[in-house]
Amino acid sequence: MTDEIEAHLLGLLGGRSAVELQRGELAGRFGCAPSQINYVLVTRFTSARGFLVESRRGGGGYIRLVRLSPEAWQDVAVVGQAVDQATAEQHLRRLREAGRLSAREESMLRAVIAREVLALPLPLRDQIRASVLRAALGGLDREPDLSSEDAGGGEAQGAPAGREAGDHAADGCAGGR
Repeated sequence: MTDEIEAHLLGLLGGRSAVELQRGELAGRFGCAPSQINYVLVTRFTSARGFLVESRRGGGGYIRLVRLSPEAWQDVAVVGQAVDQATAEQHLRRLREAGRLSAREESMLRAVIAREVLALPLPLRDQIRASVLRAALGGLDREPDLSSEDAGGGEAQGAPAGREAGDHAADGCAGGR
C-alpha cells in the first residue's frame, strides 16, 4: 500500500513544484489510517530524496509536499540530521557568498540557530538546529505563500495604516514568514 500511496502522491505532484493535500482525504481514498499517510511522507518524501514536507494542523490543516530545486536540494542535503553551530555558520556563509542568501537572511538565520536560542542539551540542540536549517533552506527557491492573506490586497486586519497584507519588511521578516 505504501508504494500505491507514494505513486499517487508523485502523480499529484506531476511537474509542479508543490501540492497541498488533506491527510484525512488521502487516508479515506486508500482506506487506511492517517498514520499510514504520515509513514509514507516521512519515509518516501525525505530531503535526501529531494522533497520537503510541511504540515499545518487544525481544522484547515493541510500537508504541502514540495519538490526541491536541485540547488535547494543540495543545500538541504549538506545540513544532514544534526549540525553544530560552527558548521552551520560556515554553510550559511558559503550560501551568502554564492548569492543564495542575502546578508540580512544570513544574519537572521545565524540568530535563530545560535546555541543561546536553542538552549537544549546536546545532541538534541544540533538536531533541532539542522531541522530549522533544512526547513529554511528548503524554502529558498519558493515564492512566499500568500494564500492565507487578504486576496484583495487591502490592508491586513490589525496592520498599521499604510502596510499592505503580506508586507513584513517593517517587522524584520525576510521572505515574509
